[in-house]
Amino acid sequence: MPVISKRPKFGLLLAVLALPLPGVLSAQPQAADPYIVVEGVRPPQGPMVKGPEIKGVISARKGEQVKVATANGGSTLVFVNDATKIKAASGLFGSSSGKLGADSLLNGLPVTVKTLQPADGSSGLVASQIAFRNTDLKTATMIRNATEQRFVEQTAATEALRGRMGDIDKYNIKSTTNVHFDTGKAELSAEDKANLCSTASTAQSTENALMLVVGYTDSTGTEEVNQQLSEKRANRVINYLQQVCGWKPYRMLTPTGMATADPAASNETEEGKAQNRRVAVNILVSKSVDDL
Repeated sequence: MPVISKRPKFGLLLAVLALPLPGVLSAQPQAADPYIVVEGVRPPQGPMVKGPEIKGVISARKGEQVKVATANGGSTLVFVNDATKIKAASGLFGSSSGKLGADSLLNGLPVTVKTLQPADGSSGLVASQIAFRNTDLKTATMIRNATEQRFVEQTAATEALRGRMGDIDKYNIKSTTNVHFDTGKAELSAEDKANLCSTASTAQSTENALMLVVGYTDSTGTEEVNQQLSEKRANRVINYLQQVCGWKPYRMLTPTGMATADPAASNETEEGKAQNRRVAVNILVSKSVDDL
């Protein structure tokens, strides 16, 4: 069940203030963000065979390497070369608009990737085709260029809003919804999914609302494992909020995994550990626009 908190901890607020606002404040760089590492092994030269098809959202790029976050909370690294066919589909039947350049592969863009892999069984994937929708490309482009999809129809009002948000240094946390997980797991239950969409729907009616998603673990496991697990849980929630619940990427602050930090309860009991295995979905509004 979600837990609604009207009195968030001060430590969480400090963590929020340290994170940048994507889209509405500044252009999104194509480099990896601090919580996502883009490193992989280039596939060796030699015969290639058909690899897996990957569906997800581009989460980071570094040169010819593209990281795709998938709906299960994981991620896959693929390499792009001159032979990679990049195309956008539009129209009633998804007709193609032709081959595009690699500069169209923007962070936040939902894609379907067809891959090739080495015939000798070694690691590494090369994208033979990357496809996406024109509408998604337009949205990702707006995020990158900090032009934001309009909160209101009047351009002047939107530009004034952006000006007021430009110097944000404090937020009002309107509510926090927690979803919980089994030990070592990052799967969402049917109830969690319903609660996330309910939270997104409620937040949509809050003008200027932004969302911060933070993942946590209990004390089980090593520090490294817990850090990875907390990030995976946060990514799983973000993917569901954006892909299923319709929460727009430009209204999402940079996510983070906090591992065992800031426990909600004692890790000395099983009940306490269960409360700590969570992802907190925080709905925020800048104090500079909260009273507009």
